[in-house]
Amino acid sequence: MTLPTARTWARRGHTPVIRVRGRSQRRISIAALACYKQGERSRVIYRPKRHVDHKRGGRRSFAWTDYRDLLIAAHHHQLGGPIVLVWDNLNVHKDARLRAFIDAHDWITCYFLPAYAPDLNPVEGIWSLLRRSSQSNTAFVDPDHLMRTLRHGLRQIQYRGELIDGCLAGTGLTTTTSRQQAQ
Repeated sequence: MTLPTARTWARRGHTPVIRVRGRSQRRISIAALACYKQGERSRVIYRPKRHVDHKRGGRRSFAWTDYRDLLIAAHHHQLGGPIVLVWDNLNVHKDARLRAFIDAHDWITCYFLPAYAPDLNPVEGIWSLLRRSSQSNTAFVDPDHLMRTLRHGLRQIQYRGELIDGCLAGTGLTTTTSRQQAQ
């Protein structure tokens, strides 16, 4: 992981240096849903995952089943209603098995963003907030330290609906869309 840095200071003529250990081969992934509902506080639902066996040929990212389980948990335990997904073009999002799962459930509607359009994805704003707040200028001593920091940072964002609303506003998208009526 590239170390996220923010502004710092040093005496004139002395360049600040941050020393970190060599790159780790351990991997941590996070999937998140930015949830917006008219009349309710916006929220983030997230699932971090440590990949411990990827050196032995294991997966280094979320599998389609992880996304499926996140959607089921969000629907049944946290949102209690239909879900409209607006997804980027990550290869797992387009996996045929995940598409079949989505097509088989009437409580999920899925739209894909255009290719290479992170500026239209509100979750990218969440990642930006996370990197600039809890991760900046931090050299993590081990994966557990990173995981604790990620969870803490996401919890702080999770309970500040105005930040999550700002991520949606930054995309130019809205929670309501006007549909063209059939003639």
